[in-house]
Amino acid sequence: MKLSLLTKAIFTIVLLFLTENNIFAQTKYQKDFYEFWSDINKHYAYLERQNIDWNKVKEIYSAQAEEVTNDNEFIQLLENTLNELYNGHSSLSMNLNTSNRLIPSWSDIRIEKDQNKYLIKDLRKGFGAELAGLKIGMQVTLFNGVSIDEQLKSFLPRFTDYHSPKMYQYALDMLFAGTHDKKRVITVVENGERKTFEPVSYGNRNELLYYKVINENTGYVKINNSLGNNNLIGEFDKALDSLIFHKNLILDLTETPSGGNSTVGRAIMGRFVNKLLPYQIHEFDEKDYDTKRHWVEYVSPRKKIYKGNVYVLVGHWTGSMGEGIAIGFDALNRATVIGTPMAGLLGAISNFRLTETKIGFQFPTERLYHINGIPREDFIPKILCENIEETLEKAKEVAL
Repeated sequence: MKLSLLTKAIFTIVLLFLTENNIFAQTKYQKDFYEFWSDINKHYAYLERQNIDWNKVKEIYSAQAEEVTNDNEFIQLLENTLNELYNGHSSLSMNLNTSNRLIPSWSDIRIEKDQNKYLIKDLRKGFGAELAGLKIGMQVTLFNGVSIDEQLKSFLPRFTDYHSPKMYQYALDMLFAGTHDKKRVITVVENGERKTFEPVSYGNRNELLYYKVINENTGYVKINNSLGNNNLIGEFDKALDSLIFHKNLILDLTETPSGGNSTVGRAIMGRFVNKLLPYQIHEFDEKDYDTKRHWVEYVSPRKKIYKGNVYVLVGHWTGSMGEGIAIGFDALNRATVIGTPMAGLLGAISNFRLTETKIGFQFPTERLYHINGIPREDFIPKILCENIEETLEKAKEVAL
């Protein structure tokens, strides 16, 4: 009996020694990869809705983490892992020269697959692709001289053999956004003739917004990707005050791909309501207790209220908080939303930081809904358009 107890004690000590040795033997990259995977596993709000097999993802990429020897290789591994989430609302806080540009913030062209062809469906106004001469409707045949189909494989999720239309659209958006270190070369066929374009990628203009009087009836305000800058609130107030007596107001959110914060969003919407009203629903998983938490976010009136007709323009480059403002105006019954489907960025994001490498990353931890229960990413404008050109034409009609 004594020998048996001694044997068990020795076995336990050896087991603990081997376990601790295995933990200590892990590289900092292995430790951080498991932390990265675990944070997403516990907090990512859309694993179930997107049907992502996150355990399969761990199986695929943990083996690669064992081979990582430097920070650059690790960053590339994390970027590849984030592709498994196939949505532009998940990203790292740092990148390499070889990294892909973030979408939709750095994209300027919307390519969609139509049967066996890749067609330009939309262009970001005033950005590289449009300025280079590319046109809506052109058929794209090559990207950087290589077949499109072959290059999409780099961005498609590996946890499944079935790739949905949303997965393919994510891959297309990533591919045509390009990388930081290379010029983009886009080959098209137009009227049977092959042409090559080299659009330049660059950031947004510095002005927070632009506004003007279209005619005696209609004012126009365009937000220039500044919904994350609290200084926009004062600038918006000045613009709206100068247009307060116009019968119609066009609020252009087609250039808000990087989203922003709800303080700015609520401040803007607050100029259009005369009482406290709900504008969106939040949902959060409390996984430790198998419960869900729901709450409604409200808009409060502020300053002088604009009482005229409001038309909100949206598009493929309306992202995150821009999408929140659009569904908010719709929920408040204070505007007609005009445009294409929006960027479809999922939820509200939270920020995380890895212990060993100190690399920051962010992903959606809350699901967001229209007051009527429709997921924000599924919202369709009341006046649905094919592209930005059609959206602007519709805006001209309401400005009469």
